[in-house]
Amino acid sequence: MMDGRRKSDRPVVPEKSPNNAAQAVAEEVEGRGLAKGNSHQQTTLRTPSREGVQQALMRVRQAAKRDKKMRFTALLHHIYAVDRLRVAYWELKRDAAAGVDGETWQHYGQNLEENIQGLSERLKQGVYRAKPVRRVFIPKADGRQRPLGVTALEDKIVQRATVEVLNAIYETDFLGFSYGFRPGRSAHNALDALYTALVTRKVSYVLDLDIRGFYDTIDHGWLVKFVEHRIGDRRVVRLIQKWLKADVLDKGKRIRVEEGTPQGGSISPLLANIYLHYAFDLWIAAWRRKQAHGEVIVVRYADDIAMGFQYKAEAERFWKELVQRLSKFGLELHPEKSRLLEYGRFAAQSRRRRGQRKPETFSFLGFVHICAKKRSNGWFTVLRLTDRRRMQAKLRELKEELRRRMHEPIPKVGKWLSAVVRGHFQYYGVPMNRHLSIFRFQVGILWHRALSRRSQKGRVSRDRMRRLVDRWLPPARVCHPYPLRRLGVIT
Repeated sequence: MMDGRRKSDRPVVPEKSPNNAAQAVAEEVEGRGLAKGNSHQQTTLRTPSREGVQQALMRVRQAAKRDKKMRFTALLHHIYAVDRLRVAYWELKRDAAAGVDGETWQHYGQNLEENIQGLSERLKQGVYRAKPVRRVFIPKADGRQRPLGVTALEDKIVQRATVEVLNAIYETDFLGFSYGFRPGRSAHNALDALYTALVTRKVSYVLDLDIRGFYDTIDHGWLVKFVEHRIGDRRVVRLIQKWLKADVLDKGKRIRVEEGTPQGGSISPLLANIYLHYAFDLWIAAWRRKQAHGEVIVVRYADDIAMGFQYKAEAERFWKELVQRLSKFGLELHPEKSRLLEYGRFAAQSRRRRGQRKPETFSFLGFVHICAKKRSNGWFTVLRLTDRRRMQAKLRELKEELRRRMHEPIPKVGKWLSAVVRGHFQYYGVPMNRHLSIFRFQVGILWHRALSRRSQKGRVSRDRMRRLVDRWLPPARVCHPYPLRRLGVIT
């Protein structure tokens, strides 16, 4: 080599974005190059073990991209590789809740090499068994309870390794408007794509879709058929079936599961994406190409789907056909959360002409999307504000935690609140979101009440509380650029 560098050390040149102006802006990011910092996408990695396991999947990824109908018949050896299982262990959360066996990340790591070797041998010999999933419930923003499944530690390790292998195949298949739980993609990528499509495309109606109890109603038979489209290794398919059929432990009672996949497992998001890829994504892509006469935009994040249409009649026709399509695979739309609304640059004018109120709003990924105009030039824009239900749920959670920490030292509570508020801003800190300062103000009020209740004579004055808030709570700040600017840089 002329420059004295290895081939793997040379920079990777990303593919050019499509030049076809008719293609949806939300899908142009599908062909982007490797994102810096995504370790699972890099070909040269920090440690020899990481580099080995990633290089081993490169041929799989290239073959999947070259032949979209290829079925892979030898994949299990990639999963039970000791280096891959070790990397999967180090990528788990250290403080995650323990499963039914009570095994923690720290305890398992005390004898890591022996444990990993034993797990690899059990996978290789086919004697690995999935443990029951412990069910817990967490509150949702609407006051209901969301069931989560806490898997055993070794199941987490094997699932994480399996996801790494299967991603090498399915990331070449998934479509550009799918953003949920994919390497190198985030909720803000989906929000950027939706904002850009609403502002730049001919959208007059928005179809806000939500699949009722999606994770709990996934049909195992259909899911296995979908997986077998690409995975011909029966050992890997049986491994997935073991996790699907694992019993659920709910309040000491063992429940047999016939459908669904538990939320909380490492494999569940990928299986959900595979299910919707065949049940929804490929179908809507063909429908848009063959049956649509006007503009149709799609943004999907897991089971949350936002679509834009140019014509109302076309949106209504699609909605009816979608209900029939989903029912074929055991799914149904939530009747209260799925709705069609007039939305876009001409919505306010059209509704005013008919004597109606302002355009309706819709919620997507924690943000309320509102039709608005720019102050500078009066052009149409989308105002995104924090969903009040999400914010109120977070404040209720903080109130309970502050009551529990009431007698802890102020600096300790201040550091914790600082991290909470900073994390809130890092997600909700989008341009023009005026709810950021409201959240910070409400957190200060809750902290003031908690401090004033520490004793009967210990009420904190407003001046002192103002100093504490200025000292510990970070000021409201925008952490994300305008979507058009960021999406332009990515593509």
